[in-house]
Amino acid sequence: MFNDIGILELATLVVLAVLIFGPDKLPKVIQDVAGFIRKVRSFSESAKQDIRSELGPEFKDFEFEDLNPKTYLRKQLEKDGDLKELKDLRDSFDLRKEMNDVADAVNSTEPEPSSVPAAVNGSPDLTKKTDKPDGGDRPPFDADAT
Repeated sequence: MFNDIGILELATLVVLAVLIFGPDKLPKVIQDVAGFIRKVRSFSESAKQDIRSELGPEFKDFEFEDLNPKTYLRKQLEKDGDLKELKDLRDSFDLRKEMNDVADAVNSTEPEPSSVPAAVNGSPDLTKKTDKPDGGDRPPFDADAT
């Protein structure tokens, strides 16, 4: 439940609990919280048992953890033996290299002739940069064009 809480966070919580509840009321608060957690756990376990009994004998191996999509997929892939193939595929794909290749292609000032097609049927090559009209000013506004 508290797998990701470190020592510093735990010490901070203890100090805050002592400051808020005081050293004389803190044991009673801890007992009340622990009792509440026990009641919630027993309620959830009884609800799970009721659901299992209502589903019938064909769902006797049903686990509620299987409702998590990651767990379900992992179990199905392990059952079929495809998990090893997926790991090999993941290891063969280097995302960092692919991203660097894409960034180099985007940032290059002169396109490679093999990657950019020439003008087709006399249409202009839209990948080439054209100069701005009138020395870099904005083009004139045309009300009829909008």
